[in-house]
Amino acid sequence: MSERPPVRKSIQEINEKIRSGRAVVVTAEEMVGVVAEEGPRAAARKVDVVTTGTFGAMCSSGAFLNFGHATPKIKASRVLLNRVEAYAGIAAVDCYIGATQVREDDPLNRVHPGRFEYGGGHVIEDLVAGRPVSLGATSYGTDCYPSREHRATVRLRDLRDATLLNPRNAYQNYNCAVNRSDRTIYTYMGVLRPRLANATFSSAGELSPLLNDPYYWTLGTGTRIFLGGAQGYVVGAGTQHAPDTPRTDRGVPRGGAGTLMLTGDLKRMDARYLRGASLVGYGTSLMVGVGVPIPVLNEELAWLTGVSNRELVCPVVDYGEDYPHGTGEPLAEVTYADCMAGEIRVSGRPVSTSPLSSLPRAREIASVLAGWIRDGRFQLGEPQETLPTAPWAGSVPGS
Repeated sequence: MSERPPVRKSIQEINEKIRSGRAVVVTAEEMVGVVAEEGPRAAARKVDVVTTGTFGAMCSSGAFLNFGHATPKIKASRVLLNRVEAYAGIAAVDCYIGATQVREDDPLNRVHPGRFEYGGGHVIEDLVAGRPVSLGATSYGTDCYPSREHRATVRLRDLRDATLLNPRNAYQNYNCAVNRSDRTIYTYMGVLRPRLANATFSSAGELSPLLNDPYYWTLGTGTRIFLGGAQGYVVGAGTQHAPDTPRTDRGVPRGGAGTLMLTGDLKRMDARYLRGASLVGYGTSLMVGVGVPIPVLNEELAWLTGVSNRELVCPVVDYGEDYPHGTGEPLAEVTYADCMAGEIRVSGRPVSTSPLSSLPRAREIASVLAGWIRDGRFQLGEPQETLPTAPWAGSVPGS
């Protein structure tokens, strides 16, 4: 008997199955079991879409807002939203509120460690939650835009336009952070106690979007995703996109690697998946919920989406000295299975771990996205241009 031919599907074929209610959709966690039990080729024949999810602090996020013209009109040169400055150097009543911008009267780290209780991420959350936000705009005045000041209380529904546009989200992989110094430090990776007393990590592991399509074969401009509780899109590669990062034989990058620039209609989003965050001693951020559907176009993608936490590695980095000064090498390489189990080994000693991202919320996002697809409410967006990638030197077992 001849061997069955390789599996080959197209996004158009999968979308037709979605429209007719015949598509088989599983989450990335479920796909691990399918591939382990049935093998990549059988898994590729059986499964059409694998859904992923992640929910964590993504500092490189923000929103373009247009608050509409007042009477008389104004060309805003400075905009404050709940006393958080939004960049106004765009056009008359357009501004961009960044997640890490802090309130203008925040003491910052003058009283260390600073609390950073409110910033741009919280403004975005307040808007999406329907809460009132104070708007203050000032101008130098022009003949066509004579007003020098405009104040109002606005809600998201009052804004003419509101678009989430995040320059760098969904980092493909990241550091596990520790502190070898003799003092407690306060970082974007959380509070790290001295002398390797704890470790923090931020990843959904086998649910993480870019760890399930590590070479970005299905990702690029126009890919439709779950973003903040609504449908969003990939704009393209995010800032700091680094596809040439060294990888394991399984294709897993040993460092940060790929990133995504994402966008979506803020007015359709849900505050459950966009939450302002305060990082003691560091600043403010925005917790962002992202879910990416991976179409299983072939057995190679089935194999890649079947990756488990035991096969996903990340570097352990010292944030006490090495990271801030750009020196040193990773202290160790650990798996996400170990991180999520609560303990890793560094320099021969056990170190307790804690996550900065939410695995339960990541699971929820992957499940919600799977439901949208099964119900025919979400179809795959074919990328018009895929992300810059690295050559794949791997092979699929049994093929």
